[in-house]
Amino acid sequence: MAEVKVYSTPTCPYCKLVKQFLEENQVAFSEVDVSTSQMAAEEMIAKSGQLGVPVIEIDGQVIVGFDKARIRQILNI
Repeated sequence: MAEVKVYSTPTCPYCKLVKQFLEENQVAFSEVDVSTSQMAAEEMIAKSGQLGVPVIEIDGQVIVGFDKARIRQILNI
């Protein structure tokens, strides 16, 4: 099973869509709220080069934004 991490904030609509999509496809993931942790935000920026959310990391591969096709491709769903 792939290791999936979603960097998000509570108010981000695309973050909610990503998490809903993963849940619907029965993909386990961990969520990192970058609005409450400066360290998590810095980790996300270092990995993606982006300040915006969502950022999804799947087995070390970083996806910026809700790119459903790319998520499907990496997870093979």
